[in-house]
Amino acid sequence: MRALVLEEKGRLALRDIEMPHELGPDDVRIAIHTVGVCGSDVHYYTHGKIGHFVVNEPMVLGHEASGTVAEVGANVSHLKPGDRVCMEPGIPDPNSRASKLGIYNVDPAVRFWATPPIHGCLAPEVVHPGSYTYKLPDQVTFAEAAMVEPFAIGMQASLRAGIRPGDIAVVLGAGPIGMMTALAALAGGCAQVLVVDFAQPKLDIIGKYDGITTANLGDTTAKEAVAALTDGWGADIVFECSGAAPAVLDVPNLARPGGAAVMVGMPVEPVPMDIVGLQAKELRLETVFRYANVYDRAIALIASGKVDLKPLITATYAFEDSITAFDRAVEAKPTDVKIQIEL
Repeated sequence: MRALVLEEKGRLALRDIEMPHELGPDDVRIAIHTVGVCGSDVHYYTHGKIGHFVVNEPMVLGHEASGTVAEVGANVSHLKPGDRVCMEPGIPDPNSRASKLGIYNVDPAVRFWATPPIHGCLAPEVVHPGSYTYKLPDQVTFAEAAMVEPFAIGMQASLRAGIRPGDIAVVLGAGPIGMMTALAALAGGCAQVLVVDFAQPKLDIIGKYDGITTANLGDTTAKEAVAALTDGWGADIVFECSGAAPAVLDVPNLARPGGAAVMVGMPVEPVPMDIVGLQAKELRLETVFRYANVYDRAIALIASGKVDLKPLITATYAFEDSITAFDRAVEAKPTDVKIQIEL
């Protein structure tokens, strides 16, 4: 099957490769339509690894996807050929202790698309468990459906935050996940969300949404921006989405006493944290790793029109131009949010 293959660090190829294709009784066969280019895909391309996940052999990239059901296994009753779907890319062990606790995202045995050694979905066809395949409402496009995966991270962050109606939140970092988190926080009940970053073009994009204000860290500090918005009290919730060491260290300065800090961004290396600063305000610290049990909620929000992700889609490339799409993503243009590939 022809696919986008990461041969090794810094080298991509569009070529035939052997991929799992046997359809089990609980599986569905899906013709892929749209795949988003994720920061983790790009990081594997440029660095060859993320933490202890190392690309030691050729691997198909891609994990943010939508498509059309082509065939269903004997035990699958909620889907049929022709259904438009999106897929949750992590497949846990249903019998694991984590899965039984409802936190299958942290199951040590989870098999996640495009995480070594598991192939991703940048190929014409994949076989996937029906349990992690979701039928799309008519009003949700393939492009929007391929955005459900990153939006699910924002949903997970908002649920971990325990948002109460009327909360004011600050999001550190206006990358794709920061934007998704800001939109999910608004949908989850926040009255206002402040997004801070150094990249003005990204702030201009997210700042067009009602309920979101922005601050450029080249002009002010996050602490000053939060103080101005909250009369010096502090934000109810701080979402750290940058993974930058200075931002992590600054978190206690931004939250109100008794507030919450949610760590979403993933630093490349260990970073320092102001534990006493957290303690002095009795801040509740939450962490996020992927998501669990939120895909259906994310799809429902998009279908309802309460969350519009279309403005975050910057460019769409044909499958034959996949390498060009990835090279553009490597450039990390400040005007780019989400690049997609259409098969």
